[in-house]
Amino acid sequence: MKNPKPILLFLLILTFFSSCSNNKPVASFRDDLTVSDVKNVLKAIADWQIKTPLTHHTADWTNAALYAGMVQWAGIAGDDTYYEWLKGKAELNAWSDKKPDTPLGRYHADDYCVGQTYIELYRKYKDIKMIEPVRAHLDSILQDPATGSLEFTYTDTYWPTERWAWCDALFMGPTVWTKMANVTGEKKYLDFMFQEFQLTTDYLYDKEEYLYYRDSRYFTMKEANGKKVFWGRGNGWVFAGLPVILTELPAGYENKEYFVKIYKDMAAKILSLQSADGFWHASLLDPASYPNPEMSATAFFVYGFAWGINNGYLDKETYLPAIIKGWKSMVTNVGPDGKVGFIQPIGADPKAVTKDMTEVYGVGGFLMAGTEITKLINNGIL
Repeated sequence: MKNPKPILLFLLILTFFSSCSNNKPVASFRDDLTVSDVKNVLKAIADWQIKTPLTHHTADWTNAALYAGMVQWAGIAGDDTYYEWLKGKAELNAWSDKKPDTPLGRYHADDYCVGQTYIELYRKYKDIKMIEPVRAHLDSILQDPATGSLEFTYTDTYWPTERWAWCDALFMGPTVWTKMANVTGEKKYLDFMFQEFQLTTDYLYDKEEYLYYRDSRYFTMKEANGKKVFWGRGNGWVFAGLPVILTELPAGYENKEYFVKIYKDMAAKILSLQSADGFWHASLLDPASYPNPEMSATAFFVYGFAWGINNGYLDKETYLPAIIKGWKSMVTNVGPDGKVGFIQPIGADPKAVTKDMTEVYGVGGFLMAGTEITKLINNGIL
């Protein structure tokens, strides 16, 4: 009988290299920066999400962030299927911006974030009923504005609902107020938005790091490496909200440069924190403690950079390489069915993320990023 040892050794070596190969991310889609390749990825993601039952209330902030991306994708998809899907969800809510069973109260930005999408659907379909409930809600806040503290004292039975006391709220709330000001021509919505945005920024924005604390509980917390705690997605929310605000502001708006400065300062800081693999991580200043990529933050940052170049706020030579690297890395974490992985679950601070984790708001961010990248290509920048 022949000596089996060489055969066994060969099989062991083959198994080893096969295992190593299987641990490397294998892209299911082409990551080339062409309109067709980008749109192929976006379509797969959007179609997977449409086929997947929503697990949160259709007016919840999580889905509102998904809709914000879906409506941008709908605008370039060349297929009204996505607009119709969004309209169907809005009709389920009776165009209401507030969950019927909400425990949070009428001031809470999470509960009217979905108003962003209603306003976009109104722009397409020109049906005033689509924005009337949201407008009534905002008017009720103007008639009796909140005056509470921004200190975030959270318990199982209490949430500080009256002001934008957590940085995520700067995506959820001011975007709706600014869009409403645009479609109605009523400056009162802009005045309220600026007042509250400035209040939150004065409280949560670190002017040394150019990043936002998630809320007041994190002012004195430190990461394992001794750095301040700045949550990736939390800052992603702010950075993705700023382009929406700047897009909606009227010509000559007196406070525009206030938002431009924050946007540019954040962009420069965020750029400096991108990992060599193209991702950002759950903790912006301590990526070693959270080494896996975090898709929602990455998507929001790529979107914000792409929008900035498209609209003349950011330098192409400086930011385009980060967009390309970020997009290519994002595509590696889309499954063959269109499922997006490495999205940190609902939370308030950095947590470990795995490839199996997905959530609708990360899908929304991905759609926003990809849609803006197609504009870069169509504008001849890519």
